Amino acid sequence: RLKQYQAMLADTKDIGARTPFFCSGCPHNTSTKVPEGSIAGAGIGCHFMTIWMDRATVGFTQMGGEGVPWVGQQPFSNEKHVFANLGDGTYYHSGSLAVRQSVAAGVNITYKILYNDAVAMTGGQPVDGTLTVPDLAAQVHAEGVRNIVLMSDDIAKWLGRKGEFPHGTEFIGREHLDAVQKRLRETPGVSVLIYEQTCAAEKRRRRKRKLMPDPPKRVFINEA
Repeated sequence: RLKQYQAMLADTKDIGARTPFFCSGCPHNTSTKVPEGSIAGAGIGCHFMTIWMDRATVGFTQMGGEGVPWVGQQPFSNEKHVFANLGDGTYYHSGSLAVRQSVAAGVNITYKILYNDAVAMTGGQPVDGTLTVPDLAAQVHAEGVRNIVLMSDDIAKWLGRKGEFPHGTEFIGREHLDAVQKRLRETPGVSVLIYEQTCAAEKRRRRKRKLMPDPPKRVFINEA
C-alpha cells in the first residue's frame, strides 16, 4: 500500500509553485538587505526566508547559534566580515549568547538585531519577557560591544530618549541603511545594528483593535 501511495505521489503534477516571501510592509523587506559584496547568515524566524531570496544570505544555525559558525570559518576565509540576522525573540531566548561568543572570539561581525516586537513566525505572539530597545542596547554594550547603531522607520521617536541608551549609541533613519552597513563592515570586532520596526501583520492587528494609531493615509488609483 505504501508503494501504491508513492506511485500516486510520483504521478502528481505540479500545477504551480510560489516560494514564500515576506508580507507586504514587513520590516524584513528592508532590514535583511546587505551591501553589494557582503554576505549574511540566516537566523531563526521569518527572516530565515532570506536564504530563498536574492539577499546574499547563506547558511543557518540552531536558535542561539546565529553568527557563531563564523568564529570557526573566519581564519580559513578570504572574507573579512559577515552580517548575522538575529530576531528580538531569538535574542532574548538564547541569541545573546551568540553575541557573547563572537565578542569573546574577537571576530569581525555585525549582528543585525531585527526588533519587530512579535513572534511573527508562529502567529504574532508577544515575546516572553521581551527587552525594550534601550535595555537591549545596554545589554550588548555590557557584553563588550562598543559600536551600536539604532535604525528605525520612525527614528524621531527615539531621539528624545537618548539618555536611556549607552553612551555612543548612534540614531539613524532606515533610509541610510546601506551606508551604515558599509561603514560597519569596515569596523573591526563585533558591532550591533538594532533595526526597530513593528511587524506588519501585528501592526495591522493592533490598528484594528485600536491599540495603535492608523495613519491618515489613503491610496487612490487614477484610472486614466
